[in-house]
Amino acid sequence: MSSGGFELPPGDAGHEGEPTDAPPGAVSLAQPMEIGAELEWSAEAWSEVRTRAQRAGRAYIWLNLVEQRLRAVVAAVLRPIYEPVHGDDWVVAAAGPAGQEWVQRAVAVREVSRRKGYLLDPADDNVLSFLTLPQLRELMVQHWPCFEPYFDDRRDVELALDELEVTRNVVSRNRALNEAVLAQAERASARLLDILGSGAGVPSADRLPVDAVEELVGDRYADVVSVHPDRVRLQRQLPAEDLFGGARRLDAIGIGLNLLVQNFSGRRLVRLAESGCRVRLLFINPASSAVKRRERELGLKKGELSRSVEMNILHMRRVRSRLRDPGAFEIQVFDETPRFTAYLVDGDGADAVGVVQPYLRRARGMEAPVLVLRGGGRRTVVRAGQDSESGLFETYREEFESVWTDSRPVS
Repeated sequence: MSSGGFELPPGDAGHEGEPTDAPPGAVSLAQPMEIGAELEWSAEAWSEVRTRAQRAGRAYIWLNLVEQRLRAVVAAVLRPIYEPVHGDDWVVAAAGPAGQEWVQRAVAVREVSRRKGYLLDPADDNVLSFLTLPQLRELMVQHWPCFEPYFDDRRDVELALDELEVTRNVVSRNRALNEAVLAQAERASARLLDILGSGAGVPSADRLPVDAVEELVGDRYADVVSVHPDRVRLQRQLPAEDLFGGARRLDAIGIGLNLLVQNFSGRRLVRLAESGCRVRLLFINPASSAVKRRERELGLKKGELSRSVEMNILHMRRVRSRLRDPGAFEIQVFDETPRFTAYLVDGDGADAVGVVQPYLRRARGMEAPVLVLRGGGRRTVVRAGQDSESGLFETYREEFESVWTDSRPVS
């Protein structure tokens, strides 16, 4: 180049005096270490993204359920009105001039999906399947007089959809979703599904509400709803009042039944029994050799556990003595080696709930892991081609009945 021209700086020759293969006038590229980029993820980073993915997955399932239900409602109400005149273009006609932009966009996406083979189910080969939740809402709002006979309050529907919009926006863009917003979305979804009249299986505000994720993958785990490392963590999620408060039938078996006796007052038990709940309690016989063995396992003083069980039985006897129908509150003892403690609760208008803990050799009941089971007829398929079988709730119910038959009543 001439001396008056612009000249690019030479490439980096490394250390001074070392030759370089770069041609004259070339610009060197910075190496990764020179940029300072760190591509590795730490264990904490992986844990964080897994947590994000789990929350987004739960939210997506709820949003998907709501969108499918709302799509079905819109089709049921508007198709009979527009399809006789407009045929397959009934969604375009229903959108009207105000919705021309987004409905035409949905039409275009549908055509692309057709050409590229993205439509895996023929039932989705329609414009309605390509509308988003806000667009379905817009159709509903535009034609509210058509929907009004089916729903009590338009405001309830719109408020629930408003609460879902934040979650929908976050999930669709793969952003972080915090627990508070996820919980709000689950409540709003459950409320909206209830409003839209989706029939049986709608999640509700019962003491152990059915969760959308449980509905989809619950059969992988029989009827186990949740697992807790110990009873303390169980009671944070399922307090004794929520577990026993609405019971219509309560069967419990264990050593001392502390979850019931120490966490649910005698006054509440009296009210529960007087309201029609039938109670059967199975304690270990405090005078049996099995109690002495358990004391040795736990390193307790001689007689310590047996006195504790005696106190619990006496407390339950006092509750029974205050009832008009003591026969509805039965107490019995068994002499066998205790293998587990279980509380099997049938609610009033709700699925049955079971809380089960195994007895570990060196762990007290408060420290043992806890399984929460959902009764009420859930069945699980063992493997393809085989008949289904009952879940764990019925297994423990049968075990309770077996021990009850061999036990002795407490006078």
